[in-house]
Amino acid sequence: MNVIFFSSSFGKARHFNLSHPVPLTLITIAAIGVLVTIFALGLHLGESSVARMALRNPGAAALAEQAEVAALKAQLQDRVDALSMRLGVMNAHVIRLDALGKRLTQMAHINSHEFDFDDDPPQGGSESDGVGRGAQVPDLTSMIDDLGRRIDQRSGQFTALENVILGRQLSFEIKPSGRPVREGYISSYFGERMDPFNGEDAFHKGVDFASGAGSDVLAVASGIVTWAGPREGYGNLVELNHGNGYVTRYAHAAKTLVTVGDEVERGQAVAVVGSTGRSTGPHVHFEVLKDGRQIDPMAFVGR
Repeated sequence: MNVIFFSSSFGKARHFNLSHPVPLTLITIAAIGVLVTIFALGLHLGESSVARMALRNPGAAALAEQAEVAALKAQLQDRVDALSMRLGVMNAHVIRLDALGKRLTQMAHINSHEFDFDDDPPQGGSESDGVGRGAQVPDLTSMIDDLGRRIDQRSGQFTALENVILGRQLSFEIKPSGRPVREGYISSYFGERMDPFNGEDAFHKGVDFASGAGSDVLAVASGIVTWAGPREGYGNLVELNHGNGYVTRYAHAAKTLVTVGDEVERGQAVAVVGSTGRSTGPHVHFEVLKDGRQIDPMAFVGR
């Protein structure tokens, strides 16, 4: 493509070939310069317009800032409300743990001064040197999370302690303790004595409780019935297995009130006082066995 210029001064024509690289480059540079100039003028005019609007309406900028601050406050309040809810739930758990701790100390007969759930533990330290900062929301979140973990650990510890105490109480329930009759007196002790039938020296393997015929024979511990019926020498006999190697026997009953396999609780009537078997009158022959060997029941009767 050629462009021809006519000059009246020189009286001749000049022509340029636009396909040549040099003219093409010059034209491109000129076009870019025009576009940049137009863009700069537009940007300047826009900024001037915004500035003039701000000067004409200064309250608009303040309103925008207020709206932004209000939005931030709302977000912060939502977060504080969420933290408050978490604190309320944790406080309820702490109250329950304190109640559980008090109950455990009473069950275990622990000195309340050593394990006090009413007052905060004593704390102290030197006066602060003033270096530090107040708690921030992220700090509070971290503290609450840490408190939650501590509560979970304490809850697990309390549960374990409660299981130990309950196990100890269960052990007490299944260990022989007390008298097999509500009313009566001891008519023969454990150990060497004169046989009431032949007058010879003999070893008495239990303790005899004289009581009125027809009165209840009571289990001195919880257990399982392993014998209920006649047995040579014992008459009508009830035998209870309490676990941990303990067995108790209640002999000479008029009749039994339980059957083999029954679960029996402490203080439950298992038979009726009588004089069956090798007996001289209404009474309960009471034996305690540990690991298959008779031991002196007075160690448990006296509890």
